[in-house]
Amino acid sequence: MPENQVRPKVLVVDDEQVIANTLAMILNQSGFEAKPVYSGEKAVELASTFQPDMLITDVIMADLNGIDAAIRIRALLPKIKILLFSGQAATADLLEKARTQGYEFEILAKPVHPQDLLSKLRG
Repeated sequence: MPENQVRPKVLVVDDEQVIANTLAMILNQSGFEAKPVYSGEKAVELASTFQPDMLITDVIMADLNGIDAAIRIRALLPKIKILLFSGQAATADLLEKARTQGYEFEILAKPVHPQDLLSKLRG
């Protein structure tokens, strides 16, 4: 990647720190500027200063779920690309609730294969 080219910024959110850190590391090695955070609340906080181009978030988290965090972040950054991932069945209900509020999100199943993730982000 040429020096002067801006790397797309990605905010990676997962309450399992090892997952957030690993995804951020893979993205950083693949031409992105990725930052990991470990809660929905932290993601919303950091989004306003970091100004990510993309958000990758787990759905089921303790404080603020990924869908609600994504909705809040989209309000701050209307053009942000959002990708959800989850390994839990409860996700379907949350996605349906978001759909009724007019939000459509793309979702990947956990475990996320790095190549699948990169192709979604670059696509």
